[in-house]
Amino acid sequence: MTTVHTYDAVIVGAGGAGLRAAIEAADRVRTAVISKLYPTRSHTGTAQGGMCAALANVEEDYPEWHAFDTVKGGDYLVDQPAAQLMTEEAVDAVYQLEHWGLPFNRTPEGRIDQRRFGGHTRNHGEAPVRRACYAADRTGHMILQTLYQQCVKRDVRFFNEFYVLDQLLSDGRCAGVVAYELATGEIHVFRAKSVLYATGGYGRIFKVSSNAHTLTGDGPAVLFRRGIPLQDMEFFQFHPTGVYKLGILLSEAVRGEGGILVNSEGERFMERYAPTVKDLAPRDLVSRAIYQEIKEGRGVGPRRDAVYLDVRHLPHDVIEEKLPDVTEFARVYLGVEPTREPVPIQPTAHYAMGGIPTNTDAQVVVGEEETPVPGLYAAGECACVSVHGANRLGTNSLLDIVVFGRRGGLHMSEFAGDADLPDLPDAPDVRVHETIDGLLNRPEGANAADIRGELQEQMFDLAFVVRSETSLRKMADVLAGLRERYERVFVQDTGKTFNTELTEVIELGFMLDCADALVAAALARDESRGGHYREDHPLRDDANWLKHSLAYRQADGSIKLETKPVKLGPYIPMERKY
Repeated sequence: MTTVHTYDAVIVGAGGAGLRAAIEAADRVRTAVISKLYPTRSHTGTAQGGMCAALANVEEDYPEWHAFDTVKGGDYLVDQPAAQLMTEEAVDAVYQLEHWGLPFNRTPEGRIDQRRFGGHTRNHGEAPVRRACYAADRTGHMILQTLYQQCVKRDVRFFNEFYVLDQLLSDGRCAGVVAYELATGEIHVFRAKSVLYATGGYGRIFKVSSNAHTLTGDGPAVLFRRGIPLQDMEFFQFHPTGVYKLGILLSEAVRGEGGILVNSEGERFMERYAPTVKDLAPRDLVSRAIYQEIKEGRGVGPRRDAVYLDVRHLPHDVIEEKLPDVTEFARVYLGVEPTREPVPIQPTAHYAMGGIPTNTDAQVVVGEEETPVPGLYAAGECACVSVHGANRLGTNSLLDIVVFGRRGGLHMSEFAGDADLPDLPDAPDVRVHETIDGLLNRPEGANAADIRGELQEQMFDLAFVVRSETSLRKMADVLAGLRERYERVFVQDTGKTFNTELTEVIELGFMLDCADALVAAALARDESRGGHYREDHPLRDDANWLKHSLAYRQADGSIKLETKPVKLGPYIPMERKY
C-alpha cells in the first residue's frame, strides 16, 4: 500500500541547505522535510573550519576581495555574478546566524572572531586575510544545530529516515517525489508544488574520503535518471589533509592557525610551490604538491605515501582551544600526540563542485539556455550554481548552503504560493516498486559490497588527484563492467524493517551514476583546471575550455555531453600565482 501526502513545498535533505530552505519556506507555505537521516546527523555537522564573510572584524576586508578570491580559487570557471551575489550576502547571512544563537568565537571586544584560511587574501591576492568566522573547529555542527532549532520553532514537518528514490514530473513541471520509509519498507508519494534537493555530495565513490557513508549522490542521480543534466562533474575537490588511510578531515583551520606541511626531509615544501601564501594555497594546489612530494620519494610512513602536518611549534592553548576536535582525531585514529609529534596525512576526496545545474534562486535549469524546470530546486553540495567553479575556496561551502538555501526556500515558497497543485502522473510509485521488488525477488546474483569496493578502489587509483586519458579510459571500462554486474546484484535480506542491505544496494546504483558522469566529463576535458588535473594536458586551456560541461544520461545508459558558457564578470582569467 502506498501512502500519499500533500504539501506546498517539499525539501529533500536536512543538512544546512535543506534546513535553511525549510526556515524560509515554512514561514509562507505548508512545508515538509524528508531526510534519510535524523537531521542533526547530516554531514554539515562535520564541517570544521569556518564560514567566510568579509565582516572586517579583525582586519580590513571587502566582499569584492572575497569575490575575487572565489573566482581565482575556482580557476575562473566560477559564474562571476553568482559569486558576487554570494559574497555580498555573506555578511548578513553570518549575522543572521549569530542572532539565532550560533556561538561564534569572539574577539576580546566581543565581536565575531575571524581567522585565516587557504586562498583568502586582501586586496586581490596581496597577502592572506582573516575572513573565516568560526566556532572552534565545530562550525558546521553549530550551524546545523542552530538551523534545526529554528525549524522546530516554526513547526516544520520532518519525515526522518525516509529515502527519496524518484522524482515525479507532470507536463514538464515538478509534481512531487516518491520515498521509501526505512522503518517499515512502505512507499510514500509526496505530492507537492515545489521540491528542493539538498542531499549533499557523492564522495563515497572514492576509497579515501572525508564524506560520511551516506553521501552517495542520491539527489543528482535521481534527477539524472529523469533527464536532468549534471554540470561540471569532472571537478571534485581533494582536500590535502585527510587522516592517513582513513580520509577523516583535519581542517584547513590547522594551517590557518599556523600548522605547516613537511616532507620526509623535514622541509616545509609548500614554500617551493606557493611562495606567497605557502601552506594556505588553494586545496587543489596543495593536494598536487603533496602528490608530487610522494612521487619524488619524499613521502613518509611505511609506504612513503603520506606527508606530515606539524603543529608542534604552536602554543598549547591554540591547539587545545581552537582545534580540539582535530587534535582528538589524531590521538584517537592514529595514536599520535600532535603536541609532540607530526601527524601523517594524505589527500582525501572531499567536495563535489559539480552537480544539479541551478540559477541563483536555486531553480534547476537545463540546457545552454538555462531553462528552469518549474517547481524544481536544488541547493548546497548537490547543486552547481556555479560559485565554486573548478575548485571550491575553503569555508565557502558553509556560506553556499546558507545563502542559496535561503534563496531557494524563498523562491520555492513564492512559486508554491502562486501555483496550482499539479496532477500526479499515472501510477506514480511504479518505478520505485519495480526497483525494490526486482532487488528483493532475485534469488541469486552479484555481491554489492564487492562492486562498491572495486568502484572505490579503482576511482581512487584512476580518477583521483592526477588523471590522464589512459587512466580515465581504463576507469570507463571498469565502470562498464561494474554496471553490468550491478544489473545482476541481489539482496539477501528480504525484511521490511530497516533493511540496510537494500538501501546500500540502491545507494550503490546512485554512486555508479555519479561516477559515470564524472569520468565521461573528465575524459572530454583535455586540460587541467582546479580540482581536475590531467598530467597529459597539464595546462589550463581558456581558448577551448572556459565553459561548463553538461552530462545527460541516455536511454541506453550512455552519457551525452554538452557545454555552456561561463558567466564572466570583472575578473579576467589569468595565471594563478600564489
